[in-house]
Amino acid sequence: MRIISFVLAAGIAAAQSKPIVIKAARMFDGVSDRVVSPGLVVVLGEKIRGVGPGAEIPAGSDVIDLGDATILPGFMDAHTHLTLAYDTDYRRQQMDILTKNVAERALDASATARVTLMAGFTTVRDVGAADFIDVGLRNAIASGKVPGPRMLVSTNAIGATGGHCDNTAGFNYGLFSHESGVRDGVANGPEQMRLAVRFNIKYGADVIKTCATGGVLSLTDDVDTPQLTQAELDAMVDEAHALRRKTAAHAHGASGAKRAIKAGIDSIEHGSFLDDEALDMMKARGTYYVPTMMAAEGLREILEKGYVPPQIAAKARAAMAALDKTVANAIAKQVKIALGTDAGVYEHGRNAEEFAQMVRVGMKPIDALKSGTSVDAQLLGVFEKTGSLETGKWADIVVVPGNPAQDIHMVEKAMFVMKAGTVYKNTKR
Repeated sequence: MRIISFVLAAGIAAAQSKPIVIKAARMFDGVSDRVVSPGLVVVLGEKIRGVGPGAEIPAGSDVIDLGDATILPGFMDAHTHLTLAYDTDYRRQQMDILTKNVAERALDASATARVTLMAGFTTVRDVGAADFIDVGLRNAIASGKVPGPRMLVSTNAIGATGGHCDNTAGFNYGLFSHESGVRDGVANGPEQMRLAVRFNIKYGADVIKTCATGGVLSLTDDVDTPQLTQAELDAMVDEAHALRRKTAAHAHGASGAKRAIKAGIDSIEHGSFLDDEALDMMKARGTYYVPTMMAAEGLREILEKGYVPPQIAAKARAAMAALDKTVANAIAKQVKIALGTDAGVYEHGRNAEEFAQMVRVGMKPIDALKSGTSVDAQLLGVFEKTGSLETGKWADIVVVPGNPAQDIHMVEKAMFVMKAGTVYKNTKR
């Protein structure tokens, strides 16, 4: 039995018992194909009580009129690392990981969580953290101790020895107290993969994340090579699904991604070099694609302003050069695309810039808004609770100025944020 789950929706303060009416010039419900006018949402406690101008307004309601703005469901980010501190200097970032103790990193993560919530993101999927800091942060947010988005967490991402998920790869042998193994997210062979899944779930994982290919920010691998066998991925996905957990695969290269898709993975993350065959497989099987285009933007800025080792810089340039075409191809093929950003590779709090990145390569603004709300909720398995403005769902609401269907950059200017009926931000008040 899981003691504390991400589905607990408490805020930093209890949701107001008095009804709240949120008004604005427009509204997007997260599932429709257009923005409508006017916008009105009635909130009672943690839940939405009514939506639209025909909704009954209870006597004595507090009315928040936000004027020339648009009401939307709280944004969602399907690929974050809230426990990863952003830094433009790779060496300095690695030293932080090596020199900061768990308590200090946990406190840093709580500040990151608040920044993310204030940007309008009320739910996130966190896909890789050390020392179970993500579990502690999730629980602290859920119990109302610190403000932050509702979190689904993966604990350690699972990968092969020396691969992208092996955090000790590239360091001198003996530097750490033990060789990396299952408790660190490193597994080899189908049986160890099953054990790693069970270990992660034992200690609090809501979702299972794996590294099916090499990565950009790792020292000892090529970015596009497969790192797990078909049998290993089959075992991992089978075990996770048997235990009712969804799965996500970091996969830049097409070969490794295809193995993950064949295994039944729920989402492919990054996918820089996905070919037509991989995208067609995803379309046929309903596999979600999480492109994390802000990761490419973050890498671009780091290459311009900071320092990364030459071998990582070469991988970053190759991935950045391929990603736009891949995402445009996925849009054209109507693959399910969910919004995820890889927060931590760029500065936390800029998550909403992912919407404009998706529009830049050909996605319609209204579809980008769906990706960051209802589509994400479907991928994360929480659509019955959140992801759209519907009666009975959690009152997760963000309000932005203007009309984001006409200017997608408006989502980057959240002026009002409510999570589960608690107002965390209202710049107009």
